[in-house]
Amino acid sequence: MSLPSTHDVALAAERRTAARLLLAHPLVASDGPYADLFPLIRRHADWLGKRFQQVLGYRLLVDSSYARLFKAGLGAVSGHRLERSTGTPFTPHTYACLALALSVLVTAPEQMLLSHLVADIRAAAADAGIELEETGRAAGKRTLVAALRQLVDWGVLIETEGHVAALAQETGGEALITIDRELARVVVAGPLSQARDGADLVRRAADPGFGGPRTYVRRMLVETSVVHLDELTDAERDWLRTRQRREAQAFSELLGLEMEIRAEGVALVDPEEELTDLHLPGTGTVAQAALLLAERLVERLRPQEPGHPATGGTLVIGVAVPDGLVDEVLAGLIAEYGQRSNWQRGYLEDLPSLREAVLDLLVRMRLIARAGPLRAEGEGLPEGYVEEASQGRTVTDVHGARPGGDGWVLLAAAARYATQVTVRPATAAGKGTDIQEELPL
Repeated sequence: MSLPSTHDVALAAERRTAARLLLAHPLVASDGPYADLFPLIRRHADWLGKRFQQVLGYRLLVDSSYARLFKAGLGAVSGHRLERSTGTPFTPHTYACLALALSVLVTAPEQMLLSHLVADIRAAAADAGIELEETGRAAGKRTLVAALRQLVDWGVLIETEGHVAALAQETGGEALITIDRELARVVVAGPLSQARDGADLVRRAADPGFGGPRTYVRRMLVETSVVHLDELTDAERDWLRTRQRREAQAFSELLGLEMEIRAEGVALVDPEEELTDLHLPGTGTVAQAALLLAERLVERLRPQEPGHPATGGTLVIGVAVPDGLVDEVLAGLIAEYGQRSNWQRGYLEDLPSLREAVLDLLVRMRLIARAGPLRAEGEGLPEGYVEEASQGRTVTDVHGARPGGDGWVLLAAAARYATQVTVRPATAAGKGTDIQEELPL
């Protein structure tokens, strides 16, 4: 077999760079933060459009001034949230302000005063029967500013004179805003015209369509940290287990991702650490406490003899976290690490707030979860979706692989973050035993 030419290698690298950019940033403007890479998307638009459609069922629209990858959802519990500049997640009210602003902007003039935009948003809320938090109050102003700042980040709004943050000033500042109506029209990816309400929109957006299990599993792999087997239907598990080696090669070529295959599930790993909005290990109080909590929970709750069903063993995807254990461990971590690691004082003095922030990060990393109905049990499936494997096909039995009921469940992927103690014998240069803690990442 002949080796690829230098031209072929360069071509594949360009396409992979463009595909990775679109996956991480589905809306790329020609004059935005990634303007230097926008020509790559334009150059390979046809190839990228076909590959994204074939592999993930995503539609790609490339214009002279922007590129928009229309991603699909994964269901009610698998979204990627928006956050304020402080890291605080958008509230339902913030999302409402964002949606109302978009509804106004698609037909707005090219330029308008900030005060006029706010007035139009209030009018749109009244027409829709939505109770908008009083924008004259400080909290309401900050919420609206967060939504407008997001639109500035996307390039939908351009702060021609002044800034949208002027809205939050006590004196009620003004600004001149330029509007990119084309970008405003392509922000929303879901089938709005077909949805009856918000919940129906989420369900319809998560429908993989003709691709069925193949498309859904691929989306799960690229859009989430890890895919545990009991998060898939019989048909999806069957497809994944029979195709996973071939898929590993495909994702490596398209996106430069490596597939890690375990008895409990599969994860795509990015060696470059670029295609994620979450980092663990990470910096800051919450990330440090989350890593330490995961380590201690794995140490205490690791099952004694988990096995693979193919060898007659018992598959363990999750174990129950006893009531009160999280608080107990976090309190110990605060005493052991809090002061000397300069953790935020607010968290040191408020254990419930630290617990909420840490568990939120671990849930989004898919290392811990609330007990409840699963996709393998038919939860959250689109209407008419095929969930059974082909007749006669034997699939991995995931029944009972994680506990039901209430409370928290520590998931198998958390074991990747448990420290390992390596003991090395003393050398001639040293007088004692060398003991190091290592993360198996």
